[in-house]
Amino acid sequence: MDVMLAQPRGFCAGVDRAIEIVERALQLKGAPIYVRHEIVHNTHVVADLRAKGAVFVDSLDDVPAGSTVIFSAHGVSKAVEREAAERGLQVFDATCPLVTKVHVEVAKLRATGHEIVMVGHEGHPEVEGTMGQAEQGMYLVETVADVQRLEPATPDRLAYVTQTTLSVDDAAEVVAALKRRFPSIVEPKKADICYATQNRQDAVKFMAPRVDVVIVIGSQTSSNSNRLREVAERFGVPAYLVDRAADLDPAWLTGRARVGVTAGASAPELLVNELVQRLQVLGAKSVRPLDGVKEEVVFPLPKGLAKLAA
Repeated sequence: MDVMLAQPRGFCAGVDRAIEIVERALQLKGAPIYVRHEIVHNTHVVADLRAKGAVFVDSLDDVPAGSTVIFSAHGVSKAVEREAAERGLQVFDATCPLVTKVHVEVAKLRATGHEIVMVGHEGHPEVEGTMGQAEQGMYLVETVADVQRLEPATPDRLAYVTQTTLSVDDAAEVVAALKRRFPSIVEPKKADICYATQNRQDAVKFMAPRVDVVIVIGSQTSSNSNRLREVAERFGVPAYLVDRAADLDPAWLTGRARVGVTAGASAPELLVNELVQRLQVLGAKSVRPLDGVKEEVVFPLPKGLAKLAA
């Protein structure tokens, strides 16, 4: 059995930044530091930060007055921002800059009188945060069928944005349907699906034809990790999403000579190493990284924490 590693895989710049914000806030303020929602969607990362003193909450109601709170990488609505300010909470915003870019797009489009269609998954924190950038004039679609049912108030003044972690192929289908139904719809100046999501999906597309099974390291709650599994399956390759090596079922490897391994943008490389070690115990003879894009993107920390870093 041979193991092939997708490149790139694992942490992206936005996840690196979000985790560092929590760790530096703990260093600056001491425990507890409150984090609204999971800082990123990975069970291991959340458990590690919780052990260091981070307290993850679903609502600002669970944050004591005068405390420090961190907004997760997925971003928050304007209402949550206002609530934090009204309660006098000190905020460190770990929203991924590429999600913030979408928030800025929404503000500009609403200011010019456009209604906005968001392509995304209902209930995902990023979608809730982006939809909450405007009090009205926002519509959410997830499928081509949703587009057909859409009835905007001003169809001639329509624009669209997308969740940053969507399947590139699925999003393209929905956007094509929007353009067919609303030919004058305004699109983002630059695609909203982030570079890391695009690169990891492209890496799986390159890897899938070369392997017999794909194992994706990532949590079930991670949108981009689920998309990686789906991309592999589209190539007719069995694909499985696991939180860590212990979740691997050896039966998945029966008769599979070539195993492809990748990791979602919120999954640390140490989990990949654990999985590779387990595969070696189960009989893997070689481990080979595949060719792919080398990412060198780095996002700056918030001002208060950047000084601490210096």
